Amino acid sequence: MTEPLNLPGIGARQNLRQTVADALRAALVAGEMRPGVLYSAPALAARFQVSATPVREAMLDLAKEGLVTAVRNKGFRVADLSDRELDEITELRDLIEVPTVARIAETVPAERVRTLRGRAEAIVTAAERGDVLAYIEADQVFHLELLALAGNAHLLGVVRDLRHRSRLYGVSRLAERGELGDSAREHVRLLDTVASGDAVAAASLMRHHLRHVRGIWADRPEP
Repeated sequence: MTEPLNLPGIGARQNLRQTVADALRAALVAGEMRPGVLYSAPALAARFQVSATPVREAMLDLAKEGLVTAVRNKGFRVADLSDRELDEITELRDLIEVPTVARIAETVPAERVRTLRGRAEAIVTAAERGDVLAYIEADQVFHLELLALAGNAHLLGVVRDLRHRSRLYGVSRLAERGELGDSAREHVRLLDTVASGDAVAAASLMRHHLRHVRGIWADRPEP
């Protein structure tokens, strides 16, 4: 592997295998790790400044999830996703997340919803720094914690898997143009709308957000 690769720092954490897997997922979703490129565990380990073993184990976990494929005695290759597959992921997320967000707006007390404001603002902060990987990670934490308010662990697992399979190739381009903040602030507006209890408006904004995100996946952001 010769191309430059931006990876998040992993620090000194207890479960190194899981931490490396989470960092690699963020790099995959952000498009830092591209389809067709062969990545070796020792090379990635050197970038993380850890041994190759937890990296190899993490990549095997990602292979089980269908995110990468193992190439015998060489490394791992990122699985490609067609536009049709990305459209199908968007359709599934729309079917799940839009009505769930509407139900949260109707049934969850506003004060509980507002506890996530710091999560939404963390996305804005990452966008203002132009930190794409921090943006991706903060975005995932916010959406999953918002959906967790519905109290359905199985739903949360499905959405987490769908998000892991998505790609946000356009995020880096938006950051380079200084336009990532607009996308980030959508999360604050979504949170405020859900907290207001307006289920119809929350559903509409969630649907718009997913369409916008689908455009970013393809590096063709929609207005």
